[in-house]
Amino acid sequence: MDLTLGAVLRRGLLAGLAAGVAAALVALFVVEPVIRDALVVEEARAAAEPAGAHEEELVTRTTQVIGGMLAAVVVALCLAVVLAVVFAAVRHRLPGGTDFGRLGALAAYGFVTVALLPGVKYPANPPAVGDPDTVTTRTLQYFSLIAAAIAVTWLAFAVRNALRRRDWPAPRAVVVSTIAAVTGYVLLLVLWPANPDPIPADIASLLWRFRLASLAELAALWGTLGLTMGLLLTTRRTPATPATAAT
Repeated sequence: MDLTLGAVLRRGLLAGLAAGVAAALVALFVVEPVIRDALVVEEARAAAEPAGAHEEELVTRTTQVIGGMLAAVVVALCLAVVLAVVFAAVRHRLPGGTDFGRLGALAAYGFVTVALLPGVKYPANPPAVGDPDTVTTRTLQYFSLIAAAIAVTWLAFAVRNALRRRDWPAPRAVVVSTIAAVTGYVLLLVLWPANPDPIPADIASLLWRFRLASLAELAALWGTLGLTMGLLLTTRRTPATPATAAT
């Protein structure tokens, strides 16, 4: 099946909407209960502060929850556009005999690169956790790690394609490139600076619950995006051809 960029984008946006809804539901039913527990801790700390030291919230919790769910949909749509454009550009270079398999591989690499890897090295914090003075440092570390992970992923694909041009069997080329990618990811985790904020001992369990829940939300987003977009793009088993620009 020959695909134009416009066709890929349309299917990608539909998949992005589904992924956003899936992520929003996980945020509501999995992440939100942990945030409520974190807010209880924050309120207890605020009660112990001197009078007037605690500021009243300007936005209600209900508004924050709805806004967070809408944000999940918007983020999913943006990622869907990026994934669609990348897929259209490199479709003929991706492993897999169908667009479903190619899209699944691309989404898996996307999840590992921009969600799992930074989530392991610099996991998210719930409210009332984290030193405000280290926000800039943590942000720079986070995004620099994502940039480096993208570079490692690109190199892994380059290794696979170079091996295929040398007539290596496809399974062997995939195994070698995967080993190269995993090695690169491990090196990044070891070499990048550690999180500057220590884990408070009194909320360690709550902190890790939130981090796992946040990672589950990202997994739902990427998993649904890859699965749905792959299904929408796959009609039959066909050899890959480069996508052409929409006319």
